[in-house]
Amino acid sequence: MPRAVMASEDQRFLQHIGVDFEALQEAREYNKTHKKERGGSTITQQTAKNVFLWHGRSYVRKGLEAYFSFLMELFWDKQRIMEVYLNSIEMGDGIYGVEAVAKHHFNKSAAALTRSECALIAATLPNPRKFSSKTPSSYVLKRQRWIERQMRNIPELPLVK
Repeated sequence: MPRAVMASEDQRFLQHIGVDFEALQEAREYNKTHKKERGGSTITQQTAKNVFLWHGRSYVRKGLEAYFSFLMELFWDKQRIMEVYLNSIEMGDGIYGVEAVAKHHFNKSAAALTRSECALIAATLPNPRKFSSKTPSSYVLKRQRWIERQMRNIPELPLVK
């Protein structure tokens, strides 16, 4: 599952320090010419928002999100950030965490999910209230295939001893 969400949400997760300035610049350039905006938040920033902050958009919240992201990267390793992210992220209406979505949509534990099922769950993350891994749309299935291809380029999270 970590590899699938890195492929989907934050391909430079293992390289950045909580904020991916390159992704922010890419999103800014993209948003200048497209109606549907694209974000540049990292997994660390999303974790900071989910665990410590409120939802919604404001410059104050974004600033605090960056601050908490730097603190998390300073005091937690990538493994811990990913663990908290996977246990706190919304995966559907009232479904929080990978274990819950695995049981609710696949009748199995998160540890038993296949590579393909992990990619399918990750494919819903732009909007898990709109998209479902239980009844995937053609868009979600297309994203799943893209994520599976991207997963080949994403290394495993380093194990912490």
